[in-house]
Amino acid sequence: MSRTAMGTSFNRRALLRYAGLAGAAAAVSSTLAACGGPASTNKTGNSSGSVTAVIGYGNNQTWDPLQTASAFAMAAILHSYESLVEGDPITREPFPGLAKALPADLKSTKLRFELRDGAKWHDGQPVTADDVVFTYARVLDPKENVLIHSFFSQWLESVTKVDAKTVEFSLKFAFPYALQRIQICKIVPKHVFENNWKAAAAGKVVGSGPYKITEQAPLSHTSFEKFADYNGPRPAAYDKMLWKSIVDSAPRVAAISGAKPDAQIAENIPPANAEQLRKAGRTVEFADGGNNLFLLFNTKHSPFADKRVRQALHYAIDKKKMIEIGLRGTGTAGTSFINPKLPGSQPASQDFAYNPEKAKQLLAEAGVSGLKISLSTTNTSLVLDCVKVIKEGWDAIGVQTTLDSQDTKALFSKLDNGDDFQVVATTNNPLQFGNDPDLLIRYYYDAQSVLMTRYARWSGDDTNALLALQDKAAAETDETKRNGLYKQLLDQISEQAVIYPIVFTQMGTAWDPKAISGVRAQGYPGIYLNQAKPV
Repeated sequence: MSRTAMGTSFNRRALLRYAGLAGAAAAVSSTLAACGGPASTNKTGNSSGSVTAVIGYGNNQTWDPLQTASAFAMAAILHSYESLVEGDPITREPFPGLAKALPADLKSTKLRFELRDGAKWHDGQPVTADDVVFTYARVLDPKENVLIHSFFSQWLESVTKVDAKTVEFSLKFAFPYALQRIQICKIVPKHVFENNWKAAAAGKVVGSGPYKITEQAPLSHTSFEKFADYNGPRPAAYDKMLWKSIVDSAPRVAAISGAKPDAQIAENIPPANAEQLRKAGRTVEFADGGNNLFLLFNTKHSPFADKRVRQALHYAIDKKKMIEIGLRGTGTAGTSFINPKLPGSQPASQDFAYNPEKAKQLLAEAGVSGLKISLSTTNTSLVLDCVKVIKEGWDAIGVQTTLDSQDTKALFSKLDNGDDFQVVATTNNPLQFGNDPDLLIRYYYDAQSVLMTRYARWSGDDTNALLALQDKAAAETDETKRNGLYKQLLDQISEQAVIYPIVFTQMGTAWDPKAISGVRAQGYPGIYLNQAKPV
């Protein structure tokens, strides 16, 4: 395996563990560097000058903006760092961030960006083209092994300095989702982090965004204050912010409950608590996104090399029942590889609507009988509730099913070690990195993806045909033709069903409408307060 492939595989494993799989925390140093002066002791209340938020994930994973998939850190980074191009947190519609304007010709293989006049880092130094070149050099270098490398290496050749305030992107081909991808890469100051990435990982944050981070208390809270010199498009609405890390659902819900709630907004709200919070006067919204419960088959373990067997096991699952019981109504059936409620989705040739008779027929056609399956699953509450429905459906068609539930880290350690398995059921959410169809598909199906290559162990003519079609779609600049290619791709993925969603889950956010406005639920972990307004 090449260094590039090795690096990407490592990063995808990290993303799997930290992005969509709650509870797989990797501890970092308890002494976190803070920028912007002495640690804040502010305990914010309900004044218009401050806001308290509750995040349902730990703040003790890496804070390196090019490496992290931590839900807490990624949300905070949206408030403290900037990309050349920023985007709406829901639609990802691009607008200028550190760049003064967006390029006019998006079908060119050369994209130029001039930096915003007066942009400064939190330490007062000016943002320069050298910072942009420094950031992207690390992103594109396979030896650096950064998490977001694979989101750029496919289409971006290089980023070079034109003058002190201008950079030029050289593309391998005209890439229709370039402005969406550029949003992923947060620009960092060269004078702070050159040869000092350990400080970034440990929690040192020096960005150019509207908020400075003033205190890091691992597994407790992160404090922010308004950056007075910020002159970008979305200035801070609050003088101070306090984000509390509360992983357990009961105290998280309690923090946003009652007549005088401790927090004004909280994310990762369980569906079971929604009505309780609404009765207490909170607004509770659930958003569709990329979080999904999927099946992944070991195609080297008989009989799962046969796509008819994989299809049969999907047709045997009652998705409607799973949504009602496991998700309390907050979900969508996986009738396509991309959530049908996202704009990049199209109906697939195999919709896998519940059909136990078809499942039995497919197994018979494949010559399979008396099948016994050990279904390996992670042990989050969402997965545990849903996999009971899988077992019930498989047992009903004569497939004897045993549930093997285990800690997320333990399961993926076994997969990384190459241990044998039959089928895995777990969750993930690539939407926090972007919503374009190329990203949402390539995250799972790619020559450098650990899910397809190491876990599913899928290779051969069908694999090569799918990857070739994906590359063709990514390079197509005509939108109508590109949509047609993605339709073919979604059909092929459903036919193969090597890695395929069963249901897409919704993400819940609650807030006090008497204290805060301008916020929306989003279909991936975290919150976005850069458009919030105190009431």
